[in-house]
Amino acid sequence: MKNKFKDFSRLLSSIREEASSVPTSILILTTLAAVSGSYVFGSAVGYSSPAQSGITDDLNLGVAEYSLFGSILTIGAMVGAIVSGSLADYAGRRAAMGFSELFCILGWLAIAVSKVAWWLYVGRLLLGCGMGILSYVVPIYIAEITPKDLRGGFTAVHQLMICFGVSLTYLIGAFLNWRLLAIIGTIPCLAQLLSLSFIPESPRWLAKVGRLERSESTLQHLRGKNVDISEEATEIREFTEASQQQTEANIFGLFQLQYLKSLTVGVGLIILQQFGGVNAIAFYASSIFVSAGFSRSIGTIAMVVVQIPMTALGVILMDKSGRRPLLLISASGTCLGCFLVSLSFYLQDLHKEFSPILALVGVLVYTGSFSLGMGGIPWVIMSEIFPINVKGSAGSFVTFVHWLCSWIVSYAFNFLMSWNSAGTFFIFSTICGLTILFVAKLVPETKGRTLEEVQASLNPYQQVSNKEMNLAYDPVTELHA
Repeated sequence: MKNKFKDFSRLLSSIREEASSVPTSILILTTLAAVSGSYVFGSAVGYSSPAQSGITDDLNLGVAEYSLFGSILTIGAMVGAIVSGSLADYAGRRAAMGFSELFCILGWLAIAVSKVAWWLYVGRLLLGCGMGILSYVVPIYIAEITPKDLRGGFTAVHQLMICFGVSLTYLIGAFLNWRLLAIIGTIPCLAQLLSLSFIPESPRWLAKVGRLERSESTLQHLRGKNVDISEEATEIREFTEASQQQTEANIFGLFQLQYLKSLTVGVGLIILQQFGGVNAIAFYASSIFVSAGFSRSIGTIAMVVVQIPMTALGVILMDKSGRRPLLLISASGTCLGCFLVSLSFYLQDLHKEFSPILALVGVLVYTGSFSLGMGGIPWVIMSEIFPINVKGSAGSFVTFVHWLCSWIVSYAFNFLMSWNSAGTFFIFSTICGLTILFVAKLVPETKGRTLEEVQASLNPYQQVSNKEMNLAYDPVTELHA
C-alpha cells in the first residue's frame, strides 16, 4: 500500500512539473514584450554601419569624428550598466525597462534631427545608456519569470532578438536615409514602453520587496490557474528570507568569499566572450570580406544567413542539451574560426587564391559558433547565479565589465591589425581555447534547476535552509563544477 501511495505521489509530482513547464500565453507575451528591448539593443549596434556614408556626407564628418560617434555607444552603455542593477532593484524590472526606453527614444530623436556632430554624439550616448540598462534587465527579468525547464531557451531569445535587430537594421539601412532609419528605431522602443503596463512584475522581485501575496498571485498568473505553484512559491519565499538576512551588498561587497565562485563564473565568461574577438569580427567583418575578394553586401548577407539560424538553434537546444555542452561546442568553433582567419592572413602572400576562401570560411565558422552559445549563454548564466541580495550590484558590475571589454577590443583592434594581422587572430583563437578550459573546469550546469538551487550551490556560505541546500546539491553537477 505504501509503495502504491509513493508511486501515486511521484505521478502527481511529475504531472505538476510537466504542467509548470508548459509555457502559458501570458508567459510568451510577457517574454516578447521584454525582448522588444533586445531588438532595440541590436538596432542601436547595427545602426552605425549602414548610416556611415550618409552621415559623413551630409554633416561633413571625418573618419575620426565618425569613429567617435560609433564608439561613444559603449561609453554610454558603461554608464547605463553602472546604474542598471540599482535601478532594477529599487524601482523594479518593468520600471528599469521603461527608463531605458526613454533614454533610447531621446537618443534616436537627437540623432534624427542632428545638424552638427555634437547632437549625434549626445544621441548616441543616450542610446548607449539605454542599451547598458537593457543588457542587464532583460535577461534578468526573463530568468525570474520562467519555469526552470524553460528558463534557458526563453532567456536566450534575448540574444536572438539582438541578432534580428542588427540584421534588420543592416537590411533596412541599405534602402533608407539615415535620419529616417533613426526615426524607425523609435518604433520598437515605443512598442515596449506601451506594453510594460500590461505585463506582470517579476515575482522574485516582488518577494524581495516584501510583497509576498502579490508575488504568489503573479507567479500563479504566469504559470496558469490550474498549476500547483505551492512548492515554487515556498522556495522563492524561503530563499528570499534567507538572502535578506545577509546585508544588501554594494559592488565592493561582492568581493567576499561567499560570492567568489558566482563572481568568477559571471565575470570570467563575459571577459572571455569579449576578448575572444566578437567585436573585431562584427565591426570589421566587411574589411575582412573585401580583403578576401568578396563584396561587403554578399559577406554581410552570408553572416546573417549563418547567424540567425544558429542563434535560433541555440535557443532550441538550451534546455535540452544544457548550457555547458553548448558553451564547449561554441568555444571550440570560435577557436577554429579565428585560427582559420589567422591562417588566411599568414598565407596571403603564399596562396592568393586559397587565402580569401579561408578567410570567408573562418568568419562564418566563428559567427555561427558564437551565435550557437557564446553570444547568449553568458547572459543566461549571469541571470541565474547571483542571489537576490547581490543581484543588482553583481549584474551592474558584470554588465560594466562587458562594455569596458567591448570598448577595449574595438579600440585596440586596428592597432593590433597594423602590428600583425595573423598574430591578432591567433591571439583571439588562443583566448577562445582558454574559454574551453574555463567552461570545463568552473562553469556549472544550470539546466533544470531553480534559481534558488543554483544560487545555493554556488554560494555555500549563505545562510539558507537545509531543504534548499539538499535541493541544490547534485553530486554530478558539483563534480563538474
